[in-house]
Amino acid sequence: MTYDDVEILGMIGTADGSEIRPGDGRAIDPDYTARFARAHEDGGFDRVLIGYGSGWAEGSQVAAYAAAHTERLGLLVAHRPGVVHPTLAARTFATLDQFSGGRVALNIVTGGTDSEQRREGDYLSHDERYARTDEYLGILRQVWDSAGPHSHEGTYYRFEDLSPHVRPLDGRHLELFFGGSSPAAYGVGAKRADTYMLWGEPLAETAGQIDTVAQRAAEAGRASRPRISVSFRPILGSTDAAAWERAHGILDTINGRVGAQFKEKVGQLHPAGKAPENAGSQRLLAVAAKGDVHDRCLWTPTTTAVGGGGNSTALVGSPETVAAAILDYVEIGVDTVLIRGYDPLQDAVDYGRDLLPLVRQELAHRAATRGQAEAAAV
Repeated sequence: MTYDDVEILGMIGTADGSEIRPGDGRAIDPDYTARFARAHEDGGFDRVLIGYGSGWAEGSQVAAYAAAHTERLGLLVAHRPGVVHPTLAARTFATLDQFSGGRVALNIVTGGTDSEQRREGDYLSHDERYARTDEYLGILRQVWDSAGPHSHEGTYYRFEDLSPHVRPLDGRHLELFFGGSSPAAYGVGAKRADTYMLWGEPLAETAGQIDTVAQRAAEAGRASRPRISVSFRPILGSTDAAAWERAHGILDTINGRVGAQFKEKVGQLHPAGKAPENAGSQRLLAVAAKGDVHDRCLWTPTTTAVGGGGNSTALVGSPETVAAAILDYVEIGVDTVLIRGYDPLQDAVDYGRDLLPLVRQELAHRAATRGQAEAAAV
């Protein structure tokens, strides 16, 4: 592993609101969206994720708006295969990459919940969706990476003599991020992804998933595995004690009236009264059932409180403690860390001011120490 290319990602939304913030009912607040994006750029984040939901603002347009209000911030746009034809998707994101100056990557969200898929007219089974994603991503790579003309006749898609006029900026490799924890997901993601995204499990479980991805990548004929991303919800305080006090206050809010409003929204992805269908959420709930605190400061009651919905495990502590916990994951092979807060905009500001400098300082120190050790050994 290397310390020099570790990335720190954030996540932006189009209106204020979270598990602890009720919001004002708007789906899109342009001023808030611009401030949210700029807070990540000013804080030194490498990229921001723009999420996907059947009722949410359309991600490529959100990314275009964020690009217009920032200068260098990378834009990781969540995208669901099967909603549009892959030739249109290839053109859409190549166009966005051109206008943004080469800042675009895609987070492929195949979909783990039947009810959410059906809201957009997708009635394929879980494993069929991943088979379609495999074909879909192969088409994207072909259209982006060579001039054509391209023709394709597969199980899910068919077209003839496509000659793309627009491709990613300056021939750059437009990266594919990919998430999922089912056997079908491991197979497709290990084969196609540049970065494989995981939710924040304990170190041992994360290392096991990394091993699985590496094994499946080798089976697919890849010389090396994809990069690995892990996602957390850091809860910071000036001291560890202050952070834990804040964490329990956040948990009380999630379990109260404001949290109930959020759980209604989560129900759009995980139907109320039913266990989550997707393997990632099932894994998070299994970890939470083993105990509240894992490793240095990974905290799981927030996951239980939202029924395993999404990126919901927290790292709790002072900036120094949380930075050390993030570095623990880097040491087992994590290349990218996605962090987002329960108070989304203010937490992004706090991460940029208090947390990211510590992480980057320690990464630079470890890289220099390794370099000196290697030089001395020659």
